[in-house]
Amino acid sequence: MKNFSHILLLIVVCLFANQALAAEIKGDEKAIAIAKERKTRDIGWGTNEAKVLMVLKNSQGREAKRKLKVKSLEVVDDGDKALTIFESPRDVKGTAFLSFSHALEADEQWIFLPALKRVKRISSKSKSGPFVGSEFAFEDMTSYEVEKFSYSFLGEETINGEDCFVLKQVPQYDYSGYSYQKVWIDKSHYRVQKVEYYDRKEALLKTLLLSDYQLYKNKYWRPMKSLMRNVQTKKSTSLITEEMSFDTALKESDFDKNSLKRVR
Repeated sequence: MKNFSHILLLIVVCLFANQALAAEIKGDEKAIAIAKERKTRDIGWGTNEAKVLMVLKNSQGREAKRKLKVKSLEVVDDGDKALTIFESPRDVKGTAFLSFSHALEADEQWIFLPALKRVKRISSKSKSGPFVGSEFAFEDMTSYEVEKFSYSFLGEETINGEDCFVLKQVPQYDYSGYSYQKVWIDKSHYRVQKVEYYDRKEALLKTLLLSDYQLYKNKYWRPMKSLMRNVQTKKSTSLITEEMSFDTALKESDFDKNSLKRVR
């Protein structure tokens, strides 16, 4: 009888565990399958480093440019790690931003501001704020993890000459600045072609267009240009990748919040 009770307990525990796993991703089956395929096609890249030009444009069309260096480390069983270092101009040079993405837990982010000479942690309540004065929010600067959203399939459309699936994804994490996002994912390679971001009042806030995709390691697609337009303020920010390399000698210790002041 004791053994039977033990087996029964194990069965109950397994059932609850399976229910918990099933509850991690909400939405309709087709949309979830597309979201999972998008993620699956971008697993195994390891490490990469990129030189990026950030172009900020105000509502009058005036431009400001910044040069960045971005280092990324894949964490297969969780979200990825990324370190962004501002190299110019002088007013932002030395600014460093570190992000630890997570699939189920809250993302962790820190920023070092040379003028203050200290490392500041970005609180979860502040993640909807602008990333160093750009049209990207802090929450936009994390890796895509399927578990962060619930999903609905909206249909199919053509964007950038690509036949795409259209999904609605609703953030499942706390303090997002978005009520939901509308995402166009191409059928050919499951690359994101466009994203619309809707504010908490469900009004269109921003659009992101991804273009000039390049193939690396015969498997991993990366957009060379990401254009974020704020439709409410008429401002925009472009991220233009000038160089990118994979299989670099990065390691866990290169993503240390305690050494943000010393990164180069």
